[in-house]
Amino acid sequence: MDRNAADMIDAEVRSLGHLLRDMFAKLNAVQAGRCLVAVAALLLVLVTLDPFPDLRSEDATAVVGGRMALTYIVFGLLAAVAVLFVAATDAPALKSLVTPLHVCLVGWLLINILFSESRGVSIQRFVLAASVTSLAVLLPLLPPTRPSFNLCLGIAALVLLALCYLGVFLAPEYSMHTALDLTEPQLAGDWRGSFGHKNVASPVMTILAYVGIYLWAAGSFVMGPAVAGLAGIFLILTGGKTSTALCLAIYGLASLVFVTRSLWLKRLICFAPLIAMNLLTVGTAASPALAAVTRLLPIDPTFTGRSDIWQFALGAVAEKPITGHGYAAFWDGVTERQTAQGAEWATTAAHSHNSYLDLAVTIGLPGLMLVILVFVLSPLNNFQTAQAHNRSSALAKLFLTIWLFCLYYGTTETFLLDRQNPIWFMFALAVAGLHFLARFQCVEQTEPGR
Repeated sequence: MDRNAADMIDAEVRSLGHLLRDMFAKLNAVQAGRCLVAVAALLLVLVTLDPFPDLRSEDATAVVGGRMALTYIVFGLLAAVAVLFVAATDAPALKSLVTPLHVCLVGWLLINILFSESRGVSIQRFVLAASVTSLAVLLPLLPPTRPSFNLCLGIAALVLLALCYLGVFLAPEYSMHTALDLTEPQLAGDWRGSFGHKNVASPVMTILAYVGIYLWAAGSFVMGPAVAGLAGIFLILTGGKTSTALCLAIYGLASLVFVTRSLWLKRLICFAPLIAMNLLTVGTAASPALAAVTRLLPIDPTFTGRSDIWQFALGAVAEKPITGHGYAAFWDGVTERQTAQGAEWATTAAHSHNSYLDLAVTIGLPGLMLVILVFVLSPLNNFQTAQAHNRSSALAKLFLTIWLFCLYYGTTETFLLDRQNPIWFMFALAVAGLHFLARFQCVEQTEPGR
């Protein structure tokens, strides 16, 4: 290595050490506790209480199910602590969350649970979803300053990446898909790290790559490139086609939105391709004309069998278009339902492989419309407001990029309102971040007594 380059890296490492020392010196016990809760929440969602599941064992599902009680308790306690911390210093931010749209969405979910086909299951899963979502929404408010928020993100990202890489090198049978896996042995060789499937690992790595780019732009010239580089390499080795294809494309799209001033033009850039993707995926299951268009494209027209699942899910929407079948309650008993001849395997699916269609199935079309208003349309309006007031532009771009990536990822996978799903957590965090940036200025330095 060139001597000058080595000296620069050494100086950067020393400056990072001084930054950490100075930051922790300025934090009092309460502020340090807020940061610890933020990091703990990120690691609880990203690493989980059951990392590195053994996909070769039939007991893997039973082990995870047996620890669900602990999952509920830990998430509930963390959420309660987060609420107490934030309520003490950020009451205006909490009050800003009480909007007519938010109240309508929560109210509809409660009504939906009352009419659920499996009310007990819906209630149980809604409690967990409420705890996880509360943590995600409050997380931007927990660290006392923007630099401490950056540090929390970076620490959590590096811990997760270290675990994933160590798992691959030290225990590959628990960190990679193998030919001995009981399901999908054809994925042998694809990396999954501490996650249970490469389709969870790959979008998380994409989001971590965005976090690394942001940290780099925010002045962290060691932590930022390390997170971005390690996450990018891991993403490629997961073999996750959707996330890999979207990673750079979405960053480019977000960059275009960032330099565009008109809100209507922003909407066109964000939503026109999203609508087209949904039409060319789920739309093909409802329209022969769209299916014919898809067959002309250089892609699998069935989207690796998803078209059968979409057709089945559309039938379920038609059965209960208003109330839906119940929050998170439809797919558990789906094997007893009828489907078209030759597509019987669709009843073994765990979800509809499209976030928007899945919500229509479970919480009905009114619920889907409310989710679109709250989580699809409002965040872009909030970004426009934050940008107009020049509030933490780099952080706003990070939230915008994560939000946009998740919207497009949702065209082929399901994550919206999905309890402790790490994609849902990061998406909700980004949406909340844009909400707060549109209304409040970031704190750059620790305030006395805060």
